[in-house]
Amino acid sequence: MSSPSVAAARPVHLVSETNWGAISAQLPPFSRAYAESAGFKPTSARLLLLPGKDGSISAALFGIGADEGLGESPFLTGKLATDLPAGPWRIEGKLADPTLCYLGFLLGQYRFERFKMAAREAVSLLAPEGADTPRAQLIASAICAGRDLINRPANDLTTEALAFAAHELAGRFRANIREIVGPDLLTANFPLVHAVGAAAAHPPRLVDLTWGDPKAMKVTLVGKGVVFDTGGLNLKPDSSMLLMKKDMGGAATALAAAEMIMGLNLPVRLRVLLPIVENAVSGPAFRPGDIFRSRAGITVEIGNTDAEGRLILCDALSYADEEKPDLLIDFATLTGAARVALGPDLPPYYTEDEHLAQRIEAAGRAAHDPVWRLPLWKPYRSMLDSKVAGINNVSSGGFAGSITAALFLKDFVKNSKSYAHFDMYGWTPSARPGRPEGGEPQVARLVVELVEGLKKDRTTKS
Repeated sequence: MSSPSVAAARPVHLVSETNWGAISAQLPPFSRAYAESAGFKPTSARLLLLPGKDGSISAALFGIGADEGLGESPFLTGKLATDLPAGPWRIEGKLADPTLCYLGFLLGQYRFERFKMAAREAVSLLAPEGADTPRAQLIASAICAGRDLINRPANDLTTEALAFAAHELAGRFRANIREIVGPDLLTANFPLVHAVGAAAAHPPRLVDLTWGDPKAMKVTLVGKGVVFDTGGLNLKPDSSMLLMKKDMGGAATALAAAEMIMGLNLPVRLRVLLPIVENAVSGPAFRPGDIFRSRAGITVEIGNTDAEGRLILCDALSYADEEKPDLLIDFATLTGAARVALGPDLPPYYTEDEHLAQRIEAAGRAAHDPVWRLPLWKPYRSMLDSKVAGINNVSSGGFAGSITAALFLKDFVKNSKSYAHFDMYGWTPSARPGRPEGGEPQVARLVVELVEGLKKDRTTKS
């Protein structure tokens, strides 16, 4: 993501309803006449390329409507990465939030081209004056790496390959990492991670990455890493299986957030736990009606093998909880019920910590990474009761699926000072500015803002 030189870069004017008159007056007469004849209006995302005297493109007008702060469409400048002709550009004039403006463009540059043979000509943008360029570039790099992981098909992103991505990240930041694979999961007391992944050709595993000062605030991120979900013996219909390569989106989010935290050198002790499996069908597949003793000692009846994500998470959460972290967060593409309730863009989150909830809300607004709080409604816990075990992995009815999944996970967190669960979609169904269609590590940017905010709180109190 290199920046062009100022001399080589053609200007882009961000035109609002307020400043259009002033910008128009400053344009060369022939450019102003061309804009008028083309009927240019500063409506949101309207782009007009202005010719120079020699007929070549000399500048561009980009409409932002009445939203000069880009509050309603924060990554609107991502459209410049797709709509401008190839070559270097720069944004003309002062901006309300130059860092956000630049980040939107960088996020809009993303394409999943791992399997594309033909290279494309790139649009580049000079970082606007006043932008925190290193931060924007780091965030964009981490988000795009997360997108790449989610977009990779399951024949390419195997359990080994996802673990390798974590090893690669650890190597870049000199983090410690270890991995427990296959039958060793039973020896190490991760029975549910092993059970869910036992039927696959690529063995299940648990990745444990640690970084930072052991004496600092302990932040632990747990990401669901189901590289493909057939549903197991409760087999999904073909239409429901099409996007199941994205079922490791929680792991991709945890890695993206970790890359930003380490890249910004935040003063925390970071831990990332990734239970990684493929939910496949073969002789060793776990079955409806099976009962397993979890790492926490709670026996779990399998009501449905397609509710596998919460099974691998509960072992990982129990393991994380043993260390009593200051902040424990899990990310998972967990339930369709969350999408029915809030759609693909607004992941629900769950926490009993009011201060943490306030911080999450503030971080979501600051990072333009929206979420919505849903309740850990304790009366619904009885829906998970089992007649033969400590808990069933699915509820007895079709109601409140996202809430009951969150309540299931909450049973395995006892010692952490603060805990939150995010039920994310991990996918952009149709392209929007700065959000290409495909994988999206939702809430990763929020988490970085959250950790920074919590650190400020602790510093202020001390």
